Amino acid sequence: VPIAEPERLKAWLATQGVSDALAARALFELQKVANDTSKSLYDRNHAVYRLLRYGVKVRPEAGENTVTVWLVKWADPLANDFAVAEEVTVPGGDLVSGAKASTKRPDVVLYVNGIALGVLELKRSTVSVSEGIRQNLDNQKKEFIQPFFSTMQWVMAGNDTQGLRYGTIETPEKHYLEWKEDTDITYENPLHRHLAQLCNKSRFLEIIHDYIVFDSGIKKTCRHNQYFGIQAAKQHIARREGGIIWHTQGSGKSLTMVWLAKWIR
Repeated sequence: VPIAEPERLKAWLATQGVSDALAARALFELQKVANDTSKSLYDRNHAVYRLLRYGVKVRPEAGENTVTVWLVKWADPLANDFAVAEEVTVPGGDLVSGAKASTKRPDVVLYVNGIALGVLELKRSTVSVSEGIRQNLDNQKKEFIQPFFSTMQWVMAGNDTQGLRYGTIETPEKHYLEWKEDTDITYENPLHRHLAQLCNKSRFLEIIHDYIVFDSGIKKTCRHNQYFGIQAAKQHIARREGGIIWHTQGSGKSLTMVWLAKWIR
């Protein structure tokens, strides 16, 4: 089940003033789209993302107007319930035969309000990050734990020497990204630096909210240059000023324009 702790989501919704009945309906809608195995992982993940991003529309009672139940409080990131779990046992897709080989245990899973939004595979410093990336890709296959990735927004792999590489569902190995950001803080190793920069609670949610696009069957997220270019552009726009974002060839100009336009809207 993609939502490992539905009771945690219900408890958080209660703190937001959502009634038990509305919370149960919202949870039902989320689980319905996340567990719809008649659809591809891409389509299930897209449907889940819409519920996360725009809220779940439910009716309190028959004949009443719909209300929006927000599964994440985007405007106030720290008001959400964050949790980290190690070595989460996820039953595989081959439940009929009970094959143990299909059951997987992701190293670290990141939850927001009980919903699994990030997964991280860790390797020893002597083992390439590529091994973790390939492990993530294998886990997304039907014979393993594909349903677990229906809610997943961040898919990551890392070690102490190479740091962190990140992508999203079904991102090919060659397209996994490395985050680059100047900092005055001294970290023990590249992995700690990348985790502090990318998994900061506010930024983690901000990139999910503002820097995801579903593009003709491919889910994409931003590179660091796109993120910081748009952040700088936002400051100009707030002052009602124009400006130029200088990009080299192949650095993602089109997606930069898409994400900036979405933010302006």
